Amino acid sequence: MKIAGMVMAATAALSIIGSSALAQQTRTGMITRIDRISGTISIKDVPDGTVGANTTPATEEFKVQDASRLNELHAGDRVTFAVSESSGTKTVTKIDKK
Repeated sequence: MKIAGMVMAATAALSIIGSSALAQQTRTGMITRIDRISGTISIKDVPDGTVGANTTPATEEFKVQDASRLNELHAGDRVTFAVSESSGTKTVTKIDKK
């Protein structure tokens, strides 16, 4: 009985870790707007490859976890970034120029 409980707990822990990893997938995009006062950034997704090349990439607005990073970024910069979502707010947790 104890072993079954441990297996279930381990499975639940792996499920949580797996969903966190998916939530932190690295994405690629181009900065379209920066609002240093509110600590937000708008990024247009850049699709990988040619699949869906005829569709217009979506632009999303995000809060930035470390607003001091915005000082080194500019509209038009291509970036890789990771986003987490909590309570309906999408937050950039990591961002780097390409």
